[in-house]
This record gives sequence, structure tokens and C-alpha cells, in this order.
Amino acid sequence: MEGALTARDRVGIQDFVLLDETTEAAFLSNLKKRFSKDLIYTYIGTLLVSVNPYKELDIYNKKQMEVYMGVNFFELPPHIYALADNAYQTMLTEYNNHFILISGESGAGKTEASKKILQYYAVTCPSTTLLNTVRDKMLMSNPVLEAFGNAKTLKNDNSSRFGKYMDIQFDSQGDAVGGHILNYLLEKSRVVHQNHGERNFHIFYQLVEGGEDDLLHELGLEKDAQHYNYLTQGECAIVSSINDRNDWKTVKNALQIINIDEINTNHLFGIVASVLHLGNVQFDSDSKGHALLNNNTELRWLLGVDAQSLQEGLTYRKIEVLSPFTIDHAIYARDALAKAIYGQTFTWLVNRINESMENKVRRRVKTVIGLLDIYGFEVFYVNSFEQFCINYCNEKLQQLFIQLTLKAEQEEYEAEDIEWEPVQFFNNKIICDLVEERHRGIISILDEECLRPGDATDLTFLERLEDKMGNHPHFVTHKLADKMTRKTLERGDFRLLHYAGEVTYCVVGKRNQNLICQSKNAIVRECFATVDPDSRRRPETVATQFKSSLLKLTEILMAKEAWYIRCLKSNESKQPGQFDEALIRHQVKYLGLMEHLRVRRAGFAYRRKYDVFLKRYKPLCPATWPHWRGVPADGVEVLVQHLGYLPYEYKMGRTKIFIRHPRTLYATEDAYEKCKHELATKIETCWRGVQARKEREKRAWAVKVIKKFIKGYMTRGQAKCTDNSEYLAFVRQNYLNRLKNTLPKTVLDKTTWQSPPAVLTETSELLRKLHYRLMVRKYVRGITPQRKFQLKLLTSSIFKGKKESYPQSVAQPFVDTRISNNKIMQLEEITSNQTQLTVLYSVFLQYSIPVIKYDRKGFKPRPRQLILTQTAAYVIEEAKIKQRVLYTSLKGISVSNLTDSIIVFHITCEDPKQKGDLVMQCDHLFEFLTKLCVIANKQNAVKVVQGSIKIEIQAGKESAVDFTTGQEPMVYKAKNGHLMVVR
Repeated sequence: MEGALTARDRVGIQDFVLLDETTEAAFLSNLKKRFSKDLIYTYIGTLLVSVNPYKELDIYNKKQMEVYMGVNFFELPPHIYALADNAYQTMLTEYNNHFILISGESGAGKTEASKKILQYYAVTCPSTTLLNTVRDKMLMSNPVLEAFGNAKTLKNDNSSRFGKYMDIQFDSQGDAVGGHILNYLLEKSRVVHQNHGERNFHIFYQLVEGGEDDLLHELGLEKDAQHYNYLTQGECAIVSSINDRNDWKTVKNALQIINIDEINTNHLFGIVASVLHLGNVQFDSDSKGHALLNNNTELRWLLGVDAQSLQEGLTYRKIEVLSPFTIDHAIYARDALAKAIYGQTFTWLVNRINESMENKVRRRVKTVIGLLDIYGFEVFYVNSFEQFCINYCNEKLQQLFIQLTLKAEQEEYEAEDIEWEPVQFFNNKIICDLVEERHRGIISILDEECLRPGDATDLTFLERLEDKMGNHPHFVTHKLADKMTRKTLERGDFRLLHYAGEVTYCVVGKRNQNLICQSKNAIVRECFATVDPDSRRRPETVATQFKSSLLKLTEILMAKEAWYIRCLKSNESKQPGQFDEALIRHQVKYLGLMEHLRVRRAGFAYRRKYDVFLKRYKPLCPATWPHWRGVPADGVEVLVQHLGYLPYEYKMGRTKIFIRHPRTLYATEDAYEKCKHELATKIETCWRGVQARKEREKRAWAVKVIKKFIKGYMTRGQAKCTDNSEYLAFVRQNYLNRLKNTLPKTVLDKTTWQSPPAVLTETSELLRKLHYRLMVRKYVRGITPQRKFQLKLLTSSIFKGKKESYPQSVAQPFVDTRISNNKIMQLEEITSNQTQLTVLYSVFLQYSIPVIKYDRKGFKPRPRQLILTQTAAYVIEEAKIKQRVLYTSLKGISVSNLTDSIIVFHITCEDPKQKGDLVMQCDHLFEFLTKLCVIANKQNAVKVVQGSIKIEIQAGKESAVDFTTGQEPMVYKAKNGHLMVVR
């Protein structure tokens, strides 16, 4: 908000809370002023209002992300990155769960907002290779879900035709470790019918237009969308703004990243093709009006199901005997089958994406941030059951929005001991109850009509609604309406008065499942296997299922802290720069933005913690500048009294100051801006004075130094005295510095040595002799001893051509001992009172190296030091000997042929109480085993094994170490009880 105050006079107000008038006109005027300068984001407190500009803006690059990382919410101009970052930072600080609700009409930019948040977390969260894989899958789930769940509509070329809630899971360090998606109410009717100017789901056009020739031939498809009935009803199969061929490549790549293998990918495309073929199935009628399918060529492409059985299923219904369909019934059965197949496949796809994004690192998920991208309120010329469900969903979320907003504000006022001023708002609980109330709501009545025996029709359902809800103020039909209203209603319609306005709904409007269960397509069999077609349980209707899932979603959201993004369409024609004020006024109304603003204000335009307020405005009062030494609340009280605040203009809470009117705050901010310039002038004057004094002192010092240097130079040949001592010290230091940088590099170099000044002639000669002796010593020690050569030969004889990592080790020199000077000092300290280790260290020690030892029970890794003596190997934990392995009891040593560093000591184990084989991991495997072979005389004991190494845990009890290759090195206990080593 401080940033909003500073920038308030540039282009409108950055936070609507700071509007002087909280009227709709002032709200729209501020929104329009900012939109005209491409400022599409504005705050209402922590709620973000976003207006779709219908053009690319350069405000989403990595540099912008870095600007908003870790910054206070109100310090910078409004941005979606600010909201995403503050939700993330609050989650880390408070260890609680959050969700971001993105809402608005189709075409308002909800899906893009969701993408921007995901991209922000992908770039700014802590990073590792494994976590980057998780983020890639989260990001690449978007093009897959958009292909199968989005479509071109009249309002939007990429409209989400399903609701999506994604949980991004974080561990305690803030790393994104997994994700999970819930999907709601896919618009399945779009599979079989599209309005003029609209398309089917993107994937159908992507397959037909972008699919490879071999794939299309295999699926029986042609490279032209015009051949398919389900793709041409909107008469806009080709859209200039959509590149189906490029999108096809993106989707195929995304399917690989989210781990859907080639077999399942082919099955998936087979289902898409089958739906297209099903749409081309045509029916004729015989003399009795019964449906006939004379040409069944399309049926042979349908999911591997027997064509004759499927033909029978599409043209007959089974009661006790087969009863023929009319053509209308047959078309209905065909379309119902297509919708069922596609809907179940979409659910299968979401489940596979969830499996792919599942937390695989076994890190404990501490917190989540949920992203909810849900349909906006929809009003069409003809509104069907799907629009009813969508608008009911928006009613429910609006109810949740009001509850959470009021709750949060009321809790803050109560916590600060400020009197709460009630805010007038429309409580839409009455409409939610009208739809969802048990036994009396519209959904319950619809369930009863769908499931009751007898001749239930659309009109009998409408009659039941009129009987039950005839007096409800938000429900009207043709029969119940007055004369004026009756003219706008058909006899098969009912109208609901939603919080966003009136909507008229039209009420006019699973035998083939057995066949589908026999499909050769594995995905289809899996989708339909869980449904029992012969079950006698009363089935749930689609409306009840949606109601139940929506209630569960509400429970999920109520358990989290809420953040809101309200997306607005700037115009219906999707033109950049156009601001349709009437359209935006309607959206502002039904999104409840004015109610939220009034709740957020609740009589006070500004509230800030005392220490933050005091830190900003303390220069305005002599008593608080430059430092206030007391309690911040007292300092704020002194400050506002000095500024002349009247009692009704502010309230002092427990931790915050509340300021009633923006004009009071603006006056304070204007005084602060003026004061800043005065302070800057004073500070600059002081700074210049300090710099001038420093310059004067520096020049005086320079004069002294130069005079002493000249006097020292003049007396340099005399004996050391006060006048020349510093000069001679400078000469010595200067010579030694030059000498350090020009020392001879080889023994044969006799000319490079720097000529010394007279005072250092003797010293220079001593240094020259010492340096040449040192070079001779290094030269002699640099000659590789024959012994080291013999050790390398021994290593080669054991491992060359057997272990994959051997070639990389050849260039690595062996070290005489792995104990550094620091390690020796540590050992001396811990062994001073340990008789065993003292003897071990001072007398017998031959070689020492750090290792990871794996327990015999559970294979838990333990860091240890391994010491080799003349007679045995010792496993040491700090000052304690954990195990001694005599060389005489060492039956053999096993390693794998891969690039791992696992070593197994096979130890004679006759007594069950004895410890069994020793499993270790050593970074210097070749050096260690060569040293061991020489010290213990075990040159023939090392075996290089492929596959698995059997180990003896104790006498008579065996296990194994299994070796394999993978994308990342891991060592863990496998489900079969073995130790699994992945390289």
C-alpha cells in the first residue's frame, strides 16, 4: 500500500481501498484510467483485479519475477507475481495451507493467470534436478488438459470447459515436491454438438490436422476435419488464431514428460479417433420407422468392439426382448455413448497426470498452495443443464467468498479491538438452498424425477418444481409469472434470479456399457471396469455427483487461507485497447467486487502495524526522528498528535493504527514526500561536509608521507635511523613482493632472480639458495616411485575390463594415507584416553578412509572411518571401535561391474551371534581395495560380480545387494528386503 501511495498520482489508484469515494462510478473510472496505460492489475487490499488486455505485455519475464521475489505485498505496483509470492512466503512463514481462487467470465484470462502462477513457482522456488522434473510435469500438464478439456467458444479461443483445482505440494524447505488435480463437470455435450462459431475440444482437430500420416492411416482417419460430423457443426473447424499442428507436437511432447508411455498414448488417440468415427455413424429407417444401420464400415474402427454387437446396441434397446429404436433414439444412443467414452477417458487422463506428479521423493509434504480455475457465470440464449451446474458452482463460490472475506475482516477488527461496522451485501445463501437443499431443492427434485417409475418427462419435472417452489422469490416459470414476465418465458423454461442476475433455463432437452467393457482398448476397459451395469443400487445422477464434489471442494477450501484473483473481460470482441464500460460494470457486479471493497474498508481505508507506520512517517515529527526509543504504539500516538489527526479520523488497535479516510492518509503522504526532499538536502549537505573533512585529512597525511619518503631516500645509504627506517622497510617489502611474483620456475633457470637493493644483498643470497634447494626437493619427490607403478598394475589386473568405472580412475593418483593433518590431530585428541585406539593409531595404522556402512537389518546408512592395520580392518565411530575384521576371517571381497562404489566383505560366520558380511560404500574404491590386497595379501580375493551379490546377515540367514541402472544414483531398501543400488 505504501507503493500505491507513492504512485497514486501517476495513473489512477493502485489499491481501490484508497479511493476517496467507494462508488461504482469511481471504481470504474479508476479501472479505465489504469487500463488505458496497460496497467491491467489493481488491488482491493490483497485481492487482485485483472483486466484482459487482449495483447501481449512485457511484464512476465524472468527479470520481473526476480523483482517481486520476497518483496512486501504493497511495496511494488500490483502484479500477479506479487500475489503468488506473498501466498508462498506466508505459507513458509506460518506453515499453513493456502489457495488462490481465480474467477471470471469465459475469456477473462483465468487459464492464463493459472499458468503465470505455475510458471512463477517453477522459476522462483528452490531447485534440484529431481524437483525440476516435478515442476516440468506440473507445467506440461497444462497443454494436455487444455487439448482434452478446452475448446474455442464464441467468447474465447481457448475456453476451459471443465473446472480444475490443483494442489501444489511443498516440503518444509519450500521445495515443490508434487501436485494433485481435481476436475469438475467436463462439458461432455460439446463432444456431439457445438453452437455456430464454436468448435469441439482441441484434441480432435490437433489429431486430424497434425497427426502423422502413418498414425492417421492406422486409426482410419483422413487429414481433413470437414469429413467428421462431430467437428463441423459450428462451421469453424479451421481458426486463424489456433495452430493445431504446432499444438499437436506440444501435446505429444507433454504426454512423454508426464510419463504416459507409447502404448497408452496410442490407446488414447485410438479413443479420440473412435469418437470421430462414431459421430459419422448414420441411420436409415425401415417401413415401420425403426432405425437401420445399412453401412457399418465406421463400426470396425470403434475401440476393438465386435461390430455386429455394437450395431445391435445402437439400434435396439433391451427390456426382456430386443425392442427396435427409432432414428431419433438411435442418434441419442450414439451420442450418449460418445459422451460417456470421452468423459471417462478425460477422468483417466487426469488420474494419470496425478500419478505422474505424485511426490516421489518421500519428503514429507508440509504445506500446499491450491489453484482453483473454475468456470465463470454463463448466460446464453439457450441455457441447459450444464449452464445450470456452472452457475450453481459460481453461486457456491460466491457464498464462500463472502463468508471468508467477512470472516477475515471481522476477525481482524475483533483482534484489534476495533468496533465492527456491518456492511450491506447480498447473501446468496437463499439461492444455494434453492438449488441444493435436501428433499426440497431443484437437484433433489430432479433426482426423484429421473429415478421414479412411470412416464417421467421434462414437463412433469417442471410441474414438480412449480408445486414445490411456487412462492420462492428467486424462482419463476411461465405458469407462475405475471403477464409482462410471461411474454419472456417459454412453457418449458424456468428462471432463477442469481446474485449475478436473471438466467432462464430450458428443461426440454446404460445399455451399451456391456459392449464397451469388452473393448480391446486397455484405457476403455479400465475406465468402464469399475461400473457394474447390473448393479441394483440406486445410481447417483450427474447433478448429485456434481453437488457432492462441489461440497467436498468447499470443505477443502474452507481449511485453507484464501487469496483471490478476479479476472475481467475488457470487451466482447477481444480487441486490444477497448474498454466496454457496460460489460465491465456487469462483471464488477456479479463478481461482488464492490461488496468486497466495502467489507475491506469497513469504515477504515488504511491499517498498518505500528512499527511499519512509524518507520515510514517518523521524519514528520521531531519527537520521533531519527529514532523513537519507546514502544511503537506510543510513538505512533505522538506522531499523529503532532500531525493534527482528529479523534474521529483514526483508531488505535492493539497492534495497528486504523485511518478512516484516504484524504487523511494522502495529506500525511504529501507531507512525507515534502519532508523527504528537505531531509535529502540536509543529508547531502552533511555528507559533503564529511567528505570535505576526509579529503583534507587525506591530503595532510599524503604531505607527511611524501616528506618522510624524500628524507628517507636522501639518507638511504646511512645507518638505520629515524629518518630512513620506514623507507628501508618499504624497500625491503617492495623487493620481497617483486621477488615473490618472479621466482624461478625450474632448477635450470639461473637468470630470473631479481637483483636486490644494497641493504638486502645478503638476505637475497640466502633466499636464492633456499629456493633452489626447495625446487630440487620438489623435483626429486615428483618422480613417480616404482612402488606406485606396481600398485597401479595390481589395480589394473583386478578391475580392467571388468568394472565400468575403472577407466575413469586410471588418471587419479593414489594417496599414501587418507588421514589429513586435521584428521591426525582429531584422532590424537580422541585417543588420548582410549588405550585400544592409541595403540591402533600409533603402532599399526597402515591406511585410513571414510566409508558409509549399511546396517545388516534395514540397511540404514552409517558414516564410519575404516582403518587398515597389519592384521585386521577396524570400523570406527569417533572414539569407538564398532567392528574388527581379521584378515584370516575374510573369505572374499565382492564389487559390482557398474559405476557404483559398493564393497562387500564376506566374513566367516560360524556362530549366530557373530556379525555377518560387511556392506560399505567407499568413494576411493580402487585405491582402498588395492591397499587392502597388498596389506592383507588378498590379491585373489576380489571378485567383480554382475547382477546381485549374495550376503550373509548372520549364520544361516541370507540376503542380497541388487544392482541396476537408472536416471539418478540411489541406495535404498527394496520391497523384497534386498539392498537396491541404482547407478
